[in-house]
Amino acid sequence: MKAKAVETEKAPKAIGPYSQAKVVGKFVFTSGQIPINPKTNELVTGDIEIQVKQVLENLKAVLEAAGSSLDDAVKVTVYLADMNDFMKLNEVYAQYFKNKPARSTVQVVRLPKDVRIEMDVIALKK
Repeated sequence: MKAKAVETEKAPKAIGPYSQAKVVGKFVFTSGQIPINPKTNELVTGDIEIQVKQVLENLKAVLEAAGSSLDDAVKVTVYLADMNDFMKLNEVYAQYFKNKPARSTVQVVRLPKDVRIEMDVIALKK
């Protein structure tokens, strides 16, 4: 089975040598998304809720470009710089994931560009 790279201008360009996502069979594996506005290529700063929303909009765009959606997500991994943001993360997250995919949330020492959050998704392709 061959993996197909996914690229869309509706999400930030990769900041390294990787694809925004890969489609393998019926699965879509996204790369981690951080709160970068794809129109300006600038980091979204401010409250964690604003950053979570940007990350989820980026993931939504990547999944749609791959022929999938947030509704098709089966596993989400969330990386937080500060676990104190957990409750605020959940408030925004619940608005985007009605299907309640499996999820892991971990606090990490540091994220790319010193952002407060990064997420990746595994989803089914429609």
